[in-house]
Amino acid sequence: MKRVYTAESLIDGKLVVDLLARAGVPSILFNQNAGGGLGELPVVYPEVWIKRDFDISRARRAIENFERGVSQPNETCAVCAEANPGTFEICWQCGAALAGA
Repeated sequence: MKRVYTAESLIDGKLVVDLLARAGVPSILFNQNAGGGLGELPVVYPEVWIKRDFDISRARRAIENFERGVSQPNETCAVCAEANPGTFEICWQCGAALAGA
């Protein structure tokens, strides 16, 4: 197993695990419950680890695309004209495939 991503939030960690699953890369999210501690506990961020070492290049490529996609501009759905974040593949309003997907 290899760590491929340290997330800034639990949401980002879960998004990356889902992204890797769609890419056929089995992964595990560690430290998902460690963010709730207060006091003198050290800050521990969620980490995504892949289960198979040979998936490392595919995982890194998918994560790079994810990180690059976060800054993509919004896309308007051709079916219902609803604005969607640039990282979406289908319209959140009507479910139609977006042109950039």
